[in-house]
Amino acid sequence: MPKIVYCCIKNKIMTEIIFIVEEFPEGGYETKALGYSIFTEGETMVELKQNIRKDIHCHFEVDPPKVVRLRYIKEEVFAA
Repeated sequence: MPKIVYCCIKNKIMTEIIFIVEEFPEGGYETKALGYSIFTEGETMVELKQNIRKDIHCHFEVDPPKVVRLRYIKEEVFAA
């Protein structure tokens, strides 16, 4: 079960949303929000952040989160 930092309970608005960011081996990035059906991609980090903002405002029509936290995952494989 993903950890949700703050949630909407009795008029409290969500203040933070967490995204997991992975870099494609051939270039570019993909990300997904923890606990929400928000997925997006971008060729650069600037484009990825723009897409995240756009998708957040589409997903949360009222009271979107105020802060986005990005968690980066990097996978590395090497010979033993």
